[in-house]
Order: sequence, then structure tokens, then C-alpha cells
Amino acid sequence: MPREFSRSDRVSAQMQREIAEFLRTGIDAPELGMVTVSDVDVSRDLAVAKVFVTFLGARLETRAAVKRLGEFAPQLRQVLGRRMRMRIIPEIRFAYDDSLERGLHMDEVLRSLNKDGDL
Repeated sequence: MPREFSRSDRVSAQMQREIAEFLRTGIDAPELGMVTVSDVDVSRDLAVAKVFVTFLGARLETRAAVKRLGEFAPQLRQVLGRRMRMRIIPEIRFAYDDSLERGLHMDEVLRSLNKDGDL
């Protein structure tokens, strides 16, 4: 019977849980506000993990907040190395997840079209 999820999918899910826990308890960076890990995309060869995050109440501009978060990547890899059963922990790259903003923009466009009677 084939597996339902690939290894990279399982690693992504576990990394998402572990990274969220680390960001909640393992860093002291109040300027980032509340950081939410929305997704982790791990490459097929498990060499790179792209961590998508959102910020609530951040005092920094988005790019600066992502850069600041990247400063914690080496420490995070060490923590993941202790918590996960993997020979090699993927390189961690943070990226801002703008899907919520894009969704809100699409909603505004649809509402304006509907209001104008174009829909």
C-alpha cells in the first residue's frame, strides 16, 4: 500500500510544529510581535526548508522582520537537530506569507465588481 504523504511532507509538518514552538518560547525578540508559521516547504532532497511566516503586532517593516527572524536560523537548526530524527537538518530560509493580503485584495476587487453590477 503506498504512503499517503511523501517524506518531505511529513518533515514539513513536523518542522512547522517545532519551529512554531521555538518561535513562541525560544527567542526574545519583542520587536517581531507574534510570529505565526503558516507553512513550511521542504525541498525533495530535504536540503532546504522555506518557512512562511506572518507577523501580528510587529514593530518592524516586513522585510526587516524577516531578516531579523533569519538571524535565529542557526540556533533553530541546532534545536531541530536535537528534536528531529534526521541525519541532516535542512537549511532554513524565512519568507513572508502574503496570501492573506492577496486574498483580502481579491475580495475587495470582487466586491467592487459586484457593487458596480459587473458580476
